[in-house]
Order: sequence, then C-alpha cells, then structure tokens
Amino acid sequence: MNALTALFAGLVFGAGLLLSGMADPGKVLGFLDLAGTWDPSLAFVMAGAIAVAAPAFAWVRLRNAAWRGVALQLPTRRAIDRRLMAGSVVFGIGWGLAGFCPGPAVVAVGMGLGPAAVFVAAMLAGMAAFAWWDRRPEAIAPAAQPSGTAR
Repeated sequence: MNALTALFAGLVFGAGLLLSGMADPGKVLGFLDLAGTWDPSLAFVMAGAIAVAAPAFAWVRLRNAAWRGVALQLPTRRAIDRRLMAGSVVFGIGWGLAGFCPGPAVVAVGMGLGPAAVFVAAMLAGMAAFAWWDRRPEAIAPAAQPSGTAR
C-alpha cells in the first residue's frame, strides 16, 4: 500500500509540474532572469504550493501518527549551519545553470528531454560523491565529539 500511495503522490506531483510548465527549464530560467524578460509564473506556482502545504504541515504537527497508524518522523533540527548554507548555494547554482531542480528534472526525463537526462545523471553522480565524502572516517569523527568541545 505504501508503494501505491507513493506512486499516486508522485503522479500528482508530476502532473502539477507539467500543468504549471515547471518541467520546462525555459520557464525557470525566465523566472531567474530579473534583468531581462522576467517570467513571474514560478512565483505563483510556489505561492500556490505554499498555500496548500502550510495548513497540511500545521495539521501534521498536531498528530502522532499518519492516517495508516505509522509513526510520524518529523525533523527536529532547526539549526542553520555552514553545511546547510553550502548545500543551498550549490543547489541554487545548479538550478540557475540548468533550469532544473530534481523533481522537474525527473518529469522532464520522462518526457524524453535529453538535457534533463544529463542533469539527472549529474545529480545522481553528485549525490553519490557526497554520500561517499560524508562517510569518510574524518567526516564522521567530529560529529561524535561531546558538545562543547572544539571541532
């Protein structure tokens, strides 16, 4: 049943990206082109997504379990640190250069767009490289130090 729920959610997400035109990197790049012919449509898509998601997230915080009784595992970390900032910058640079972010890129691959396939391959390679880098002993050791010690 979880796989069917995930499939349905993915289909709804993909359909929303297609309907809004966000699987087209030209729309994204048009939004980022503030000095040229700026296209504000992505801002409306984001505002619509926030309007739908915000009440749902507020409702979820009041619950202990999902509809099917599975325990909810909400994030507890709220710190804005160098790692988060660096990841955000790298994500933004990739988004600005390619016009894709992960969700729309996967949808565009399904549409047969070659540049999206290159982007997804590079994204997966980057994710694998980061996973390898993050599993190195010297990357793990500082996190194991007691709080209050120098890193």
